[in-house]
Amino acid sequence: MNTTPSSPPSSSPSPIGIFERYLSVWIGLAIAAGVGGGLLVPELFRAIATLEYANVNFIVAVLIWVMIYPMMVNVDLSTVKDVGKKPKGLCITLVVNWLIKPFTMAALGILFFEFLYVGLVSPQEGKEYIAGMILLGIAPCTAMVFVWSQLVNGDANYTLVQVSVNDIIMIFAFAPIAAVLLGVTNIFVPWETLLLSVVLYVLIPLIAGYITRRQLDGSDNAERITRFTARCKPFSIIGLLATVILLFGFQAETIIAKPLVIALITLPLLIQSYGIFALAYGWAYLWRLPFRTAAPAALIGTSNFFELAVAVAISLFGLHSGAALATVVGVLVEVPVMLSLVAFANRTKNHFHMRQSHT
Repeated sequence: MNTTPSSPPSSSPSPIGIFERYLSVWIGLAIAAGVGGGLLVPELFRAIATLEYANVNFIVAVLIWVMIYPMMVNVDLSTVKDVGKKPKGLCITLVVNWLIKPFTMAALGILFFEFLYVGLVSPQEGKEYIAGMILLGIAPCTAMVFVWSQLVNGDANYTLVQVSVNDIIMIFAFAPIAAVLLGVTNIFVPWETLLLSVVLYVLIPLIAGYITRRQLDGSDNAERITRFTARCKPFSIIGLLATVILLFGFQAETIIAKPLVIALITLPLLIQSYGIFALAYGWAYLWRLPFRTAAPAALIGTSNFFELAVAVAISLFGLHSGAALATVVGVLVEVPVMLSLVAFANRTKNHFHMRQSHT
């Protein structure tokens, strides 16, 4: 797989647009709209919250599908066959995502909410916040990976390989790891609901994206995929912003009533994010990876598939639970943290280039 600077393949995600460039602004406006709407018209959000079955809210589910599906079309499962050509970047991503990150997130949650925050939150609330953090930690990023990779001029093909392999692993590993880690915190896990969430929010969108990609690429014209995803992007954006509005609308009263809780949840999430990035980025540097592989590997390991974490938290614990609130705080933290890491990576890329020149 070529990792030298070149123009992205035609099947790669389209160039960064105004949405990606000002992502933090749009998310901030959506958060403000959600909190404002939740306070001004709480009955509307309560009515939406009742539209659920087996703790799966229909409106949130549809919006998450709308948001994820175009991203899944970009996942080229055929690239999985190339994993052995340059395995180092993929190795870093997979080890960080599945062998380190879930367990450090659980450890931080337990440390803060069962020891450091004793007296600040009730034990039951603390367990729910830990559960939400764990769900964030075991949901490696899929949808936003392409944005972060583009912002550091990452290798588009290699990013596709990482996303494809991650998604395949997620289908089989998400539920078992979630059950083990949530069990460690003494929270009952309904396996049926957890497996249903993986099917709804990972497997079905991935299959739909694969079928769509096969249909579009059947004539060996990869440009059709690019045009299709470009047409779908506005719907994906609408889905993301509408989901953020609803989630913050559902939690508006809690957010206003408990600003301290938001800060308490934010601190371990920040430590986790910057710590994981430092680990993955430093490992890539010491392993002499090219920057265009190293930066996306570290960013993918740091970022979360918060859409999945939110959906599963709602399914397992309910819309107004502490677990759902913790995942919503994850949305709040995600964008500014990732943009700061993108800026740091771009400022330090010359160190990778100089190290490569001496190999």
